[in-house]
Amino acid sequence: MRKPLVLASTSPYRRRLLDRLGVPVLAVAPPYTEVPTPGLTPAEQVMRFAAAKAHSVQDSFPDALIIGSDQGVALGDTLLGKPHTRDAAVAQLMALAGGQHLLLTAVCVFDAALGRSVSELVTHRLHFRALTPAQAAFYVDQDLPLDCAGSFKVESLGVALFESIAGEDPTGIEGLPLMTVVRLLATLGFDVLASGTEKVAASPANA
Repeated sequence: MRKPLVLASTSPYRRRLLDRLGVPVLAVAPPYTEVPTPGLTPAEQVMRFAAAKAHSVQDSFPDALIIGSDQGVALGDTLLGKPHTRDAAVAQLMALAGGQHLLLTAVCVFDAALGRSVSELVTHRLHFRALTPAQAAFYVDQDLPLDCAGSFKVESLGVALFESIAGEDPTGIEGLPLMTVVRLLATLGFDVLASGTEKVAASPANA
């Protein structure tokens, strides 16, 4: 019997992606606030956030495999996260326009019972088209990418923002690199191509 699977995220994008694997999973909001750590590189920061999210729900799911993930766009030494507002989204796109930047997606899978975690960073190189402020504003109004790191949805109209995208796992651009998730789960003994997954539930004492 495989261990139950928990996604430490309420992101609808990550949940839809993970559902493609066809295994039972419970998505929960991690009780963790993302506070950047001074001195960390953008890559180190997203790795730290992903691990912290996974570890933050272990008391409620002591027997589960917990997936934590974080994503951001590296603008030099600055990590761009979710813009949250229209003006911030337009500003992010104008800062990225015409340049080449890295989309960083970190995944951590934590075996709460064994206290063991495995992590990986997936990188995509983004080459943005040159944009006018009017184009950036039009795009934001159409796609409303206010909850997307870097202010774009490549699976929607956001594809028009790019000259090219280079990387190994296209699902990573949408929020969760499934090939990486499958690989990390297998490292911890969870094979998505095998039957026998337990139904997951929060621990009564910690729910």
